[in-house]
Parts: sequence; structure tokens; C-alpha cells
Amino acid sequence: MLTARKLLAEGIGTGFLAIAAIGAGVMAQGLTSDPGLALLANGIASGLALYIIITVMIPVSGGHVNPVITLTFALRGEFPPGQALAYMAVQICGALIGVALVHAMFDQPLLQWSETIRSGWPLWFAEALATFGLVFVTLGGIAARANVPAIVGAYVAAGYWFTASSAFTNPAITVARVFTEAPGGLRAADLPPYLIAEALGALAAIALGSWLFLPKTPAQSN
Repeated sequence: MLTARKLLAEGIGTGFLAIAAIGAGVMAQGLTSDPGLALLANGIASGLALYIIITVMIPVSGGHVNPVITLTFALRGEFPPGQALAYMAVQICGALIGVALVHAMFDQPLLQWSETIRSGWPLWFAEALATFGLVFVTLGGIAARANVPAIVGAYVAAGYWFTASSAFTNPAITVARVFTEAPGGLRAADLPPYLIAEALGALAAIALGSWLFLPKTPAQSN
């Protein structure tokens, strides 16, 4: 059943994830001119934050903090469509607030508009592949009854390095990136292809993962 507690948990969780992703980029930019070191710092911060946020929010809301994860559970029939839409709305709002809080912390204008160009089919393909991987390892982790927050956090931290797009993998955070001039920002004109790529990657992972990670029958378990 949808409750205010669940919505608040998803909004706060996604907001803090945005703070980690964008705030780490601002901090790294101010401390080093080495892009590799800055990327390492950003990846570690985002991965660790994601692990912590999912862990503490799972008992309250399920710890989705990502519209494609909410979409995954909804399409698998494990989540009511109305609740899924409400989750997605508060996730986006939380991410936008998180970015504004980053600006406040670093004494920047609260409202900004990114001019960072991120365009081209290699980046879109990378984002589709990265989001496919995120949903795929989430489903695999659930099926294996593994530590899903750790798996997801580690995957995102690694994704900063092995994808051309730096593995945004989260439509709520992707939307929020339009409203910051910090590292990791995204020009508004480039937003639609990223969202489409993330959706396609997630749908492909849902289809394959739902088949591959079928619950084991008693015969298969022996």
C-alpha cells in the first residue's frame, strides 16, 4: 500500500544519491585537475552512497531510488502501476532538490542550466548498456538472495570507468543533471536520447533477466 513514508523515503533517498553524484564532482573539480582522479572520486562516492541509501531504505520503501528499478518491479507484476508512477515522481523531485542542495553547499546559484554537450550514438549505446547491466545485476542479485545494495553500489562505481557515458543509469538523476553546471551536467537538448537509451536498456534487462533468473523448482535445487 502506498504511504507517505514510502514516498518520503524514495524522495530523500534519490535526493541524497543526487547529492553524492553531483557533489562529489564539484568537490573533486576543486581539489584536482586530474580527470582520472576526479572520476575515481566520483565513482567511489556514488557507489558507496548508493550502497548505504538502498540498505537503509529497503525496509521502508524497497530502496528503489531509481525509476528504472521501479519500472522493473512494476512490469514484473510486483508493484502496482499507480504506486510506480508516484515513486517515479518523487524520485525526480528528490533528485532536483538534491542538486539544488549541492549548489547551496558550494555557494553557487540554486538554479542553473547545463551547457555540457553529451551527444552521439556511442554515448547513447553506452547508457543503454549501462542501464541494462544495472537492472540485470539487480535481478540476478535478488534471485541469488545476495547483498543487492552492495552489488548495485559496486556495479555503479565500476560503471563510471567501463562505460563511455559514465553510467548515469538513473533517469531521475539524469533529469536533474540538466539543472547544474557542475561536472556531470547534461545539456537539455541531449536529455531525451539518454532517457530513451535508459528505458530501452532497462526493458531488455527485464525481459532477459526475468527469464534467466526464474525461481528454482525443487528439482532444480537438488
